[in-house]
Amino acid sequence: MEAIANVDGRDWIGRVETREGCLTPNLAGMLAGALGHPAAPVPALAPGAPMPTLWHWAAFPEFVPLGELGTDGHPRLGGFLPPLPYSRRMWAGGRLRFEGGFAIGEALRKRSEILAVDEKRGATGPMVFVRVGHRIEGAHGGWIDEEQDIVYLDIPERFTPPKKIPVPGGADFTETVPVNEARLFRYSAATYNAHRIHYDLPYAREIEKYPALVVHGPMQATLVMEAALRHAGGTPRAFRFRGVHPMFADEDMTLTGTRGEDGALELCTGAAGSGHQCLQARLELA
Repeated sequence: MEAIANVDGRDWIGRVETREGCLTPNLAGMLAGALGHPAAPVPALAPGAPMPTLWHWAAFPEFVPLGELGTDGHPRLGGFLPPLPYSRRMWAGGRLRFEGGFAIGEALRKRSEILAVDEKRGATGPMVFVRVGHRIEGAHGGWIDEEQDIVYLDIPERFTPPKKIPVPGGADFTETVPVNEARLFRYSAATYNAHRIHYDLPYAREIEKYPALVVHGPMQATLVMEAALRHAGGTPRAFRFRGVHPMFADEDMTLTGTRGEDGALELCTGAAGSGHQCLQARLELA
C-alpha cells in the first residue's frame, strides 16, 4: 500500500497496546439503562453476576483529556490508531469468539494489535480499512478473541444512502426497540463515546451530512445478540456483524432473527418505518 498523504499505514501494522478494565456494577447499571426496552428483562447487576455478552465493550473507557479530542469527538489519531487524513471514522463491523464468560466487577485485561491497513475504493471514493485484533482475558479464565474493522473515509458534500436491503420476512422472532435521543445519549455515556454524530444534531447534519442522529453500531449488535439469546437460548460461541446502512434516531429499531439448518442464527437490525436492514449479524451457539 502506498503512503497516504505522507502517512504510510503499514508503519502501524503490529503496533500493540495493553489495557486493564472492569465493568463495575455502576457502569453495568448505566449500560442496562441504555439497552433496556419492553421485551428485555433487566439483568442482574450485582458484583459477581454474569456479564451479558458484548458488555465488555464498556469496560475499557478511553480517559482522553478534552484537549486531545478531535473535532468529531473521537480521540485524536496518531497514538495507537494511524493518523490517516480522512475526516470520518466508523466501526464498520467485527468478529468475535467466546470461551467461558466474564462477571460484573471482574478484572479484565485487553491486548490490542493493528493487524492490517488496506486501502480500497468505494462508491463514495477512497477509503482505508484498519483491522484491529483484541484478546480480552478475565481474572476467572474466560476470554474473547475479537477483530474490529474500522473504516476511514472522507465526509461527502451530501448524504447519499447505500442501497436499501429489505428486512427478510418469515423470521423466527422480531422485536421492536424504541429509539430516541435519550437512548443514544445514555449509550454514549455508558461507553464513554464522545462521537458527536450520536448526540449533536447540528453537527451530524451540518458537518457529517447525515439527515439525523446516528444510532451506534455496537449498540445495535448488542441488542440483536441479546434478543437472539432470549429466543434461542444457548451459549455464544462465535458472532460476526457488519453495518450495511446507517440507522437514524428518527425511526425505531427492529431486531430480527432466523435459525438456519446448521443451528446458527442469521440476524439483522432494521429501520422500523422504512423496513430496510441496517446491521447484519450471525451468531453461532455452543
